[in-house]
Amino acid sequence: MSDALAQISKAGVAVCLDDLSRDRLKSGSLAKLIKEDSVVGVTTNPIIFASAISKSDLYRSDILQNKDKSIEEIITKITTDDVREACDLFSNTFKESNEIDGRVSLEVDPRFALDPAATIKQGKELWDIVDRRNLLIKVPGTIEGLPAVTELIAQGISVNITLIFSIDRYKKVLDAFASGLEMRVEKSQDISNVHSVASFFISRIDVEVDTQLGNQPDLKGLAAIANAIMAYEAYLEFEKSDRWQKLLAHGGRLQRPLWASTGVKDPSYDKARYVMSLVAPNVINTMPEATLNAVKTSGKFAGNTISPNIKNAKINLAKIALAGVDLSKVAEALEIDGIAKFESAWLDLMSSVKSVISGS
Repeated sequence: MSDALAQISKAGVAVCLDDLSRDRLKSGSLAKLIKEDSVVGVTTNPIIFASAISKSDLYRSDILQNKDKSIEEIITKITTDDVREACDLFSNTFKESNEIDGRVSLEVDPRFALDPAATIKQGKELWDIVDRRNLLIKVPGTIEGLPAVTELIAQGISVNITLIFSIDRYKKVLDAFASGLEMRVEKSQDISNVHSVASFFISRIDVEVDTQLGNQPDLKGLAAIANAIMAYEAYLEFEKSDRWQKLLAHGGRLQRPLWASTGVKDPSYDKARYVMSLVAPNVINTMPEATLNAVKTSGKFAGNTISPNIKNAKINLAKIALAGVDLSKVAEALEIDGIAKFESAWLDLMSSVKSVISGS
């Protein structure tokens, strides 16, 4: 065993688990990860909940007790119950970190990804139902989702903006976040208790770019990490901006970049590469348990692996562009695919709930 999890935590990486289930809560598995493996938060998405509910009998009683409600209402009930319990489990982490860590993310219905009004409405409802300050409402970072981000933050709701693939979109996410805080400042409302993270997806970029690179193996596996490093540079630039300094003076908490989709898809790659190559202060890395275990057992800590590699990342991205890969088109395609995958998982989730009811 290495102590890489503790080392990256000390270097400024908030280690989060990309998985939540009632089995994990009831068995003590999540509590063990908090105690032993530096885990300071957990993220969820429709794929995770669809898997959890289809594989466990622990949801059966709740589903049957609420079978007279709509399928959407039942899903809201069982998912918010799990998330609230997870929020309580992280309450000490939340307090001890000055309310920075100890966060649990819950996603709005992915079918609303292109509907800001519906996203805002459900985001507010989920925030009120869970009723925990260490909750993050997950909102897809589509162009249509950005007004919802601004409005939810303006209403004092902490937000996790997800499905970000490009630097351009990430900059728009930062703008939407800042705009929400500015709306609160204009009304003399507190902004110190409004938190946000921006979930920048990693491994899926390499999958797509590597395919397009074909017979150019020297460039494969470089795009995703370089893209994330560029996102961190944008984060640093925003932190220094006059706009942020004004918000900071009002007590603003800077939105942190979160590395998502950090499990490797190519079996030839080091399983810990999307963690150990993206270490820097004030970032979050949300990992599937297999990736967390890979970091734990074989991760090789090399300090800050982002800031010293900004120049090299720019060179790698330039080479990839010269090879004919258009990263903006890759990002656009991945966003569409990501929304479709989450919508499909949501339909699977609805189907699992219906099956329990029909089989009763």
